[in-house]
Amino acid sequence: MNFEELKYLLKKLFNNYVKKHLKRIFIALILSILVASSTSGIAWLLDPAVKKIFIDQDQIFAWTIPILIICAFSCKGLSLYFARINIIRVGEEVAGELQKKIAGNILYSDIQTLDSRHSGKYISNVMYDAHNVQTLVSTGVLNIMKDSFSVIALVSLMFYQNWKLALFAILMMPLAGGLAKSLGKRMGKATSKAGESSGILASFLSEIFKGSKMIRIYQKENLETERASNFINDLVEKNIKIASVMIRATPIMETLTGFMIAGFIIFSGKLIAAGELGVNNFFSFLAAMMLAYQPIRSLATINMAVYQGAAAFKRIDKIINKEIKVREIKNSPKLKITRSEIKYKKVTFKYDATNEQAIKDVSFNIEGNSMVAFVGHSGAGKSTIINLLPRFYDPQNGSIEIDGQNIQNVSLLSLRKNLSMVSQDVILFDDTIKNNIIYANSNASEEEIIEACKFAAADEFIKKLPAGYDTLIGENGIRLSGGQKQRISIARAILKKSPIILLDEATSSLDAESEEIVQNAITNLTNNKTTLVIAHRLSTIHNANKIFVLKNGRIINSGNHSFLIENCEEYKSLYKKQLK
Repeated sequence: MNFEELKYLLKKLFNNYVKKHLKRIFIALILSILVASSTSGIAWLLDPAVKKIFIDQDQIFAWTIPILIICAFSCKGLSLYFARINIIRVGEEVAGELQKKIAGNILYSDIQTLDSRHSGKYISNVMYDAHNVQTLVSTGVLNIMKDSFSVIALVSLMFYQNWKLALFAILMMPLAGGLAKSLGKRMGKATSKAGESSGILASFLSEIFKGSKMIRIYQKENLETERASNFINDLVEKNIKIASVMIRATPIMETLTGFMIAGFIIFSGKLIAAGELGVNNFFSFLAAMMLAYQPIRSLATINMAVYQGAAAFKRIDKIINKEIKVREIKNSPKLKITRSEIKYKKVTFKYDATNEQAIKDVSFNIEGNSMVAFVGHSGAGKSTIINLLPRFYDPQNGSIEIDGQNIQNVSLLSLRKNLSMVSQDVILFDDTIKNNIIYANSNASEEEIIEACKFAAADEFIKKLPAGYDTLIGENGIRLSGGQKQRISIARAILKKSPIILLDEATSSLDAESEEIVQNAITNLTNNKTTLVIAHRLSTIHNANKIFVLKNGRIINSGNHSFLIENCEEYKSLYKKQLK
């Protein structure tokens, strides 16, 4: 990261996120001045302490100076405490805002954008990168203010005591600055690599949680343990690299300090011998110089924290400013449902990750309150057609209309409000059954919930559970069977009361008994609704008003079951294979 990019990122971070917290930063600034004043005051008090107490043996000063030293330390401690409280809040709120924006990007981004990046990397951005930005904004900003003022105040005191010694003492400052610039660039590079490793590890951990059964059944525990070790070791090495860069300044600074103090003692001895420096001035100067050592060392390493935070902000900024392809357009008219008729007009779509078109020049009409089905081999384009209707993706060519309204010209919220989906991959949250069902309609009454569950053939098994509707079902409903999860999903769709239903192979993974129960629930769900069905089992779509047969992304024939058996070889072939 070059200096111009660093400046751009810091300016953007300040203008967009930090600027709104200027009031707290200003309070921390005032308190930092008090810290600096108290620190230099402690060093200055050693001058009269040595002269009045030890040389002149003044009894009044023997009490007043220790009391003033106590006050100075107390003032420094309280000022530093309240400064840190204020600046920590600023850092945490900035990090929180960035985390919210990442979450918002995940929730509002189009599905194709989310598919292109592993979820673990988003987790790394939320946890690892936001923490680095928080450290920059809180610890970094406070140290810049506090340590800068402290160095200015202490160096001023050193010049006040003896300008010749002060000039000698500040020779090390340009050396420290040059060191900080060199190490800062290395820190930015090391932090970027550590951020990438953190994302890879988070992705890996996410996958071994999801694939826990698969790992065990294929006896890959040792392999995955070895992979885990490799990923963790890689991150450990990157973090060690960061830490080593951070402390690389220490031996150099300590050596410089050693030379400085040795030279200072020799030079001071000559000045005292020449009568240009009193012993009291010497001790005050020495205290100021020693107290300046910590803030100078801190400022020498602050550059590294700045590069570290800027590198993290760069990764976050890339996510939150990524263009959302499918989004709500302001002032778009609401979708008005009259007959729930659907038209696809010469629709073509290609996924970003592939070169081949998923569907090609697809056109068809669906009458309102009818059921249509899409059949074909895997990869024929069935799911793509379904996923285009709620605008999970937008086609590259063609248009889709509902009751004569182009779905890209109406409010996205109103479009999805009129659609319900039940798929083979049931998504349930780690919550109660009731809360999973009312996810479709949070204002639903108890009676409506129970009625929806009865229609979905779910009420009976729910009541048999230990806590009934308040039973916690675990992550993605792990405590329920496949059929039970599917029925809860159907109950949720029934509760939404949408006029258009999308069924994506909803019974493909169920046994015969569960399929029969779920199929009856689906019949209740789709009654008097416009329904689009994808089904591998052709026996479940005999009653569909129309069946579209797809091959290689194109519709090659359509009609009811009887017509297709007589006139479509592709459909007949699919049907015969399932009869065997």
